[in-house]
Amino acid sequence: MEKDFAQLNYYEMLDIKTNATALEIRAAYNSALQMYQSNSLVSYSFFSQKERKEILAYLEKAYFTLINEKERELYDNELIKDGIITPTERGPAAKGPVSIFDFNRQKDTSGIRKAHTSELKTKISQNQRIREIISRQEIRGADLKEIRSELGVAVETIHQQTKIRLDYLHWIEDDQIEKLPAAVFLKGFIKSYLKCLCIEPLDEVSARYINSLESKN
Repeated sequence: MEKDFAQLNYYEMLDIKTNATALEIRAAYNSALQMYQSNSLVSYSFFSQKERKEILAYLEKAYFTLINEKERELYDNELIKDGIITPTERGPAAKGPVSIFDFNRQKDTSGIRKAHTSELKTKISQNQRIREIISRQEIRGADLKEIRSELGVAVETIHQQTKIRLDYLHWIEDDQIEKLPAAVFLKGFIKSYLKCLCIEPLDEVSARYINSLESKN
């Protein structure tokens, strides 16, 4: 949770296990490339253009190291030497690709988002419970879930708009801290979540959630 992107190892950058197959590595890299495009909702919500370019450079380095068998072996040896992984954790293993982002084909919901923005803002202004939650200094995942429920927005809608995996959205709402991704991803997720619900002030509410989370670690 405390690591910045540059501090992650290559497996963490691509969000794959250390015994990932070449197929998993390619799938994760392709997903990450889409994630950090300038038109990505999560990327646009949290990262500047400069930061996106830096992250893409890290991802490219991670990919070309791990996809090359010899380079990967040398890199794994360094991780083992530093005590980051054990010899038994090096791979690959035959498993299907898994990514924290879901880039299956989705319907274009941009028009729907625009149509509902005004409606959501009206609901927020008229809902005392939502205003009370937003004003709290400590905001938890359960609070985000309550806001979403009060607004009548399905978690699947947020999934479709952000392309964040459904299980990650559920883990955020259920406060399953141990299952949450690295902070560099989580911060973008929370901002995108709040943006889908038209919650403002976006940066402030997001920061209060992250601060509350970090205080528990």
